[in-house]
Amino acid sequence: MPDRLNVTWIVLIGLALATILLPPLMPRPLLGNALLLALAAIKGRRIALDFMDLRTAPALWRGLVVAWILIVVLFAWLASAVIALI
Repeated sequence: MPDRLNVTWIVLIGLALATILLPPLMPRPLLGNALLLALAAIKGRRIALDFMDLRTAPALWRGLVVAWILIVVLFAWLASAVIALI
């Protein structure tokens, strides 16, 4: 069975490739931004849980870090949505 860090590393490489390859395929910029930011949130969560070793941390710390990642991603999406609508 592969080590969790190795699996996370492979997943992060796949998500990085998807981040590069998907934008030209998106017909609407707002949808493309949402997809890219969702990929960023997934990458951030994997990094926080596996490389920062928060998977074994108390639930409060995991929740705070994941909530912070989601808040940053949502703020970035809202900013891009406002710019697209102006």
